[in-house]
Amino acid sequence: MALPRVDTPTYELTLPSQDIKVKYRPFLVKEEKILLMAMETEKEEEIYEATRQIVDACTFNKLDVENLPTFDLEYIFLNIRAKSVGEISKFKIICPDDKQTYADVEVDLTKVEVQVDDEHTNKIIIDDKKNLGVVLNYPTMAVLKSGTNIDKANAEQIFEMLASCVNYIFEGEKIYPGKDSTINEIKEFFENLPQESFNNIRKFFDTMPKLRHEIEVENPKTKVKSKVILSGLQDFFE
Repeated sequence: MALPRVDTPTYELTLPSQDIKVKYRPFLVKEEKILLMAMETEKEEEIYEATRQIVDACTFNKLDVENLPTFDLEYIFLNIRAKSVGEISKFKIICPDDKQTYADVEVDLTKVEVQVDDEHTNKIIIDDKKNLGVVLNYPTMAVLKSGTNIDKANAEQIFEMLASCVNYIFEGEKIYPGKDSTINEIKEFFENLPQESFNNIRKFFDTMPKLRHEIEVENPKTKVKSKVILSGLQDFFE
């Protein structure tokens, strides 16, 4: 005989990258188990894969999760988590003033938003005279699954990430779609850029929209108060 099932509530949010409303539900015990097992490994790729599975299931398989910008994915997951385990989450944060004492803080996950740097743009001009430049797409789950983190990546990983994010390269009126070139061709294009131009491209990743929240931490020993920034999904797993 089939046992009864408990109904779960449905909520709605708007994707940060575009004005699209998404319905979602809290995660279930079986999904929380997937998350906890991933967190035990302390491996970024395992945590992001668990995140992908949970977001896919909790949005009723209506989204192309693999191709969502990473900040959309993180924002959806954080909202799912808030409705699943409570909107107020407790963290242990190391105090900036002595860098050794931990303080307990509480964060209202519903107040955490995706923030965009005022200087951010996905269109980077490489040569003004030639009107040569590149338009980039945001990193997606495909990048995260490889465990690549732009803040920790080595040179080779950075070039791989860039190549996967190229929408198109342009020169004057001529367009070179990224999908029409091989990864090696795009990597070679970037490798032959002047250092200043490459730094402008790197800035795209440094300033791209991020899940970001500022909190105040008081050191329980020194009583010094400091501002701490939580940024990206990993910080909200601490």
